[in-house]
Amino acid sequence: MERKKIYNPESTENTNDRQIFGGNPTGIFELNDIKYQWAYNLWEVMLNNTWFPKEVDMTKDVGDYKQITNAEKRAYDKVLAQLIFMDSLQTNNIIDNLNPYITSPEINLILVRQAFEEALHSQSYAVMVDSISTNSAEIYDLWRTDMMLKSKNDSIAKVYDELSENPTDTNIVKAMFANQILEGIYFYSGFAYIYTLARSGKMLGSADMIRFIQRDELTHLALFQNMIKSTKRERPELFTPELISEVYDMFRDAVDLEVKWGQYITDGQILGLTNDIIEQYIKYLADDRLVAVGMDKLYNVENPIKWVDTFSKFNDQKTNFFESNNTNYSKGSLNLDDF
Repeated sequence: MERKKIYNPESTENTNDRQIFGGNPTGIFELNDIKYQWAYNLWEVMLNNTWFPKEVDMTKDVGDYKQITNAEKRAYDKVLAQLIFMDSLQTNNIIDNLNPYITSPEINLILVRQAFEEALHSQSYAVMVDSISTNSAEIYDLWRTDMMLKSKNDSIAKVYDELSENPTDTNIVKAMFANQILEGIYFYSGFAYIYTLARSGKMLGSADMIRFIQRDELTHLALFQNMIKSTKRERPELFTPELISEVYDMFRDAVDLEVKWGQYITDGQILGLTNDIIEQYIKYLADDRLVAVGMDKLYNVENPIKWVDTFSKFNDQKTNFFESNNTNYSKGSLNLDDF
């Protein structure tokens, strides 16, 4: 598979002929004539969700960080180190690795926006690290020195490397699933930990920052889930039994990786996040993501920390960007049930 041309005046592709990938686009963004309405609606949501890290007041967190236990500090620092890696990876991956092969203009638009948001998240973590931590350089170096973190990072990047080294139709579909897993599973033990601190009245500014970030990640999750479903409708022959089996293995591996990471950072010392709760929560998320793309559950477990879903929202606003009429998105919140 070749990268799409940036400018392709010889193309005669019409709107109905567009494909998620493998199409022949002109390179012109004709946004009054689109095929994937869900994509344009999602673009509008992302625009209206615009925010900036310096909007978040971290003043109280500076004092809180000095008062929390050593175990809580250790977990906080490791969570930040992991989040820094994932958003760094995604900023590069979306622009350099995936978008060059996506041939729908309206989806190209969203991917560019997503890359901006991932870069914004990197700034958010910089604000958090520099405002709060006394060991900024150590946090930014953990991806090199913490072997558990390095192992997790290497595993996450593996599928992206496959696409980079061998850009085939099958590897693009696998990369979509890998993105769904990253956006929908790998962030969540860290998010849950920050919310657990905030629930006990600690690090409330950090929780607000994570709320903004998670709201963005939910739109990214919705993007890849819809890309997968649209591709399945357009190219059902790609979804072979072999691919589906491999995808289930990807989810199993992701669950194992994220459970081990969540248990490692909390180390059995964080009230409200036991090893069993972390394992069940990550398995619940994996089932939810599988069902969202028309696949069967692997674990059949309930959400053991339902309060996290409520705690992660700014207010009661809900967003439904699968309908053509958009509602109030500005600084709103997205519900996991919407996906």
